[in-house]
Amino acid sequence: MVRSPNLPRSTLFRCRHRSPSQCYLDETLLGNEPLWQREPVITLGRSIKLVVEVVSANWATDYARKVEEYALLGIPEYWIVDYRGLVGTAFIGKPKQPMFTVCQLQGDEYRQQQYRLGEAIASPLFPALQLRLDEILPR
Repeated sequence: MVRSPNLPRSTLFRCRHRSPSQCYLDETLLGNEPLWQREPVITLGRSIKLVVEVVSANWATDYARKVEEYALLGIPEYWIVDYRGLVGTAFIGKPKQPMFTVCQLQGDEYRQQQYRLGEAIASPLFPALQLRLDEILPR
């Protein structure tokens, strides 16, 4: 897989011009991308294996709009990292706290699994992953 920082900053994919915090591409599929040889543009969702969003003040986009859009593109996995607990309690419950959400595409919708501090994060895309939210929080 290719990590987006290794790609030109202008790498785009067709998703209403959303710009993810991180995007991981399957380099074996880049040959199928019609624009890739001429410009850093991804048009096929299957070329993207994982999108990671770090939640900002505009958290509704990360938890609602992007979830729908990335599912429509067929991106297999989507991580939402809310290290400040910004999202509303309807999404993460009470009390508000840092949250790591793994969205796994099943059919045309994501199944979401939320992880709190101290919990081991499980990723179907990276089954050997050994990570806890505590380990990635800014100090």
